[in-house]
Amino acid sequence: MKKLLFTSALCCGLLVAGLDTTAFAQTDAPVTAQANGNLLNMSRLSTNHNTLMKAVKAAGLDEKARGTTKYTVFAPTDAAFNKLPSGKLDELLKPANKKQLALLISYHVVPGSYLAANLKDGQTLTTVQGEKLTVMRQGKSIMIKDAKGNTANVVNTDIIASNGIVQSVDAVLMPTK
Repeated sequence: MKKLLFTSALCCGLLVAGLDTTAFAQTDAPVTAQANGNLLNMSRLSTNHNTLMKAVKAAGLDEKARGTTKYTVFAPTDAAFNKLPSGKLDELLKPANKKQLALLISYHVVPGSYLAANLKDGQTLTTVQGEKLTVMRQGKSIMIKDAKGNTANVVNTDIIASNGIVQSVDAVLMPTK
């Protein structure tokens, strides 16, 4: 997960170099959980995001991780990437597809720190990539619907960082572009 989160944040220049350990909800109110570092440091908490980290590196986004803005990353697990059609991931990881890969990764990142409790049914979120995601809630279950109408379940919520929050998802979200 360390590499995954770092890579996700890198693609959008999301990481904070400071030492502040207070995480904030999208309202800028402090959250109750203590952050364990920034998004870069948070990636060490999971071994389920190796593919995302590999994709971030292939997209050339790992040097853009020094921003100060708070973000929420809907981070696909390795199993999510395994659901892609055969050969799709290999094609995206080719150097010739670097820009397309960066756009796909940035489609999983939204400005602001959204805790699971703050994600409301029907809420739309504009991604760093520029397109929308839609939140779907049913009881305690949270799904994210992409621009193509596909859904991803949030499978691990509220991984708090000083500069954002990671919501782990079980599918790769697909933009229209």
